[in-house]
Amino acid sequence: MTPNQTAALIVTILLLGWLVLMARDIRRFDGGMFVYFLYMAVRLYAGVCFRLRTNRRCPFPASGPAIIVANHRSPLDPMFLSYNIHVNEDPQGIFRVIRFLMVDTYYDIHPFVSKICRSMNVIPVSRSGKDMGPIKQAVRALKDGNLIGIFPEAGINLGKSLLPADPGVGWLALTAKCPVYPVFIHNAPVGHTMVQPFFNFQPVRMSYGEPMTFEKYYSQKKNFELSAEVTLEIMNEVGRLGGEDMTGYRCLEPGEERHTS
Repeated sequence: MTPNQTAALIVTILLLGWLVLMARDIRRFDGGMFVYFLYMAVRLYAGVCFRLRTNRRCPFPASGPAIIVANHRSPLDPMFLSYNIHVNEDPQGIFRVIRFLMVDTYYDIHPFVSKICRSMNVIPVSRSGKDMGPIKQAVRALKDGNLIGIFPEAGINLGKSLLPADPGVGWLALTAKCPVYPVFIHNAPVGHTMVQPFFNFQPVRMSYGEPMTFEKYYSQKKNFELSAEVTLEIMNEVGRLGGEDMTGYRCLEPGEERHTS
């Protein structure tokens, strides 16, 4: 066999091996082929352009419902949270897709964005935050064993401190009775348009916290005060992961304008 034939054989074997691995992974991916290729693009883009690093192995569960809560400084935050969804304690388990709650204005902003949102089963939420339909949809998704991703600051935060949180995340945690996984995204790229952050390449780091459960509240009647108390516990942990000063931190009051810029 000539050197060229040997090289061609090696390349062919490597290519076939890659195709076999890809076929295996697609079957393990609960979002289908489009989401699989989207995920692979995210791994490459976030890993190379933002040098994404984490403080530990991704703790998101291999099965069962969970709520993932994070700060929100960039339109790329859902991408960063999805970066390690293949990592769990069961190497043969399903690659899990996070169903994010997202302001409905962006859901149909562009046909390709709409395709991504629908493929990932994003739950659109109105800017007013008064429609309980999306929250009830999130409850049903959790009872079906899905992962739900929420940014309780109710909008992209370009400031230094965490914005007051929507207490709906506390209500959701109490209603679904599932664990909450706090995450802080450090140094996420920002910009004055939705496109600019995609080209602000800078190192990004994520800090995963321990899962939080709220069994001690399950027997109590759910109301605004209890939902706000649970939300504050969650956001204080998110802030702690980010080294934030949470002194005086609060939730949005009923009827208070949401910061959805």
